[in-house]
Amino acid sequence: MGRMQGKSCVVTGGARGIGEGIVRRYVAEGARCVIADIDVEAGEKLAAELGDAVVFVRTDVTSESDIAAAIDLCVSRYGSLDVMVNNAGVVGVTGPIEETPLEDYERTMSILLTSVFLGTKLALPIMKKAGGGAIINTSSTAGVQGGLGPHVYTTAKHGVIGLSKSVAVEAAPHGVRVNVLCPGATLSSLTAGLVAGDKDALDEAYERLSSKYPGGKAPRPEDMANAAVFLASDEGQFMNGAVIVMDAGKEVLSDRAAKFYPID
Repeated sequence: MGRMQGKSCVVTGGARGIGEGIVRRYVAEGARCVIADIDVEAGEKLAAELGDAVVFVRTDVTSESDIAAAIDLCVSRYGSLDVMVNNAGVVGVTGPIEETPLEDYERTMSILLTSVFLGTKLALPIMKKAGGGAIINTSSTAGVQGGLGPHVYTTAKHGVIGLSKSVAVEAAPHGVRVNVLCPGATLSSLTAGLVAGDKDALDEAYERLSSKYPGGKAPRPEDMANAAVFLASDEGQFMNGAVIVMDAGKEVLSDRAAKFYPID
């Protein structure tokens, strides 16, 4: 415990799912967090539970002024911005590419990719001035392989990786590290909605997800949070521009490998 003692963090999409898991772990490791999320009910509930170590602010991640306000709140309340986690996301528009409306494409890209651009853009100058910091951007296994998500989701998640790698080069001389988490299908309200048809059917979703994973156990938000702690803490000081895939080999390696390397 205490691996993030004294660090001040902003976590977008921090009220539920992987973001919530990150917030909980960060606080347990001694950090203070701004929960930046559009879900007011869930955000306020989590903030009330975790106490003075966190504060919630309603944040539309497609709004530059909203993200700026979340960052400003972190600096004014806790004295610094040490960690920026750009995590908010949705599945977005689905369906064949020829039937995808431009408006839906742009809305999905705005939430999944433009939000990461904004969070990175606004966090970097503060961290540069302070002499260091960590930016962690959430992509997906769909960001490194086609066919694991809808077209626009996949496009945006690939973009998150490209943007992160590019900014990592600019940020490195200033002591700022930019890394990417690529979760596989992880238990959350988002995946529950996809696999069980109900965002609150977490138990049913976990059973369905687990049946597809090696070892029969699907990852939970706290599993992704473990990596987020490492990347944000001093333990990860030599991690920059890294893309960490966390799927137990289920998706990115895929079962095609079994054709050449039989698995008992």
